[in-house]
Amino acid sequence: MGLAYVTDGDGLRIKGRELRLFGIDAPEFAHPYGKQAKWVLYQLCKGQDVMAVSAETDDYGRLISRCYLSDGRDLSAEMVKLGLALDWSKFSGAIYSHLEPEDARKKLWLADARQKGRMDVWERFEAQRKAGDSSRPSQ
Repeated sequence: MGLAYVTDGDGLRIKGRELRLFGIDAPEFAHPYGKQAKWVLYQLCKGQDVMAVSAETDDYGRLISRCYLSDGRDLSAEMVKLGLALDWSKFSGAIYSHLEPEDARKKLWLADARQKGRMDVWERFEAQRKAGDSSRPSQ
């Protein structure tokens, strides 16, 4: 438990430990809605002790954690309800899927593509972004 430093829309650091929010996928910082997702998670955590319950470590050395605000709210659930993260049923068992707003998968199309293994969509987006065009690539 401690104050959280937000790294992106599904990542934070508490007492120097890198954490990834359990069961969700938020856009990367440089992707559409990425900055907004980070900012909203920051606002949720601002000035509050966050309790992290960690079960395992991901491939990047981060602790996969269920994180709760002092009032008991689950940060993963809050980010999904706000339409700034998607339930990643492969990891969550679909416990957050009922919280997704109707248009969330269309809005967060890059995260949706990653979940479906469509990394070609990511590669095209990154190539266009590096070339100076951040509009959605054709699919």
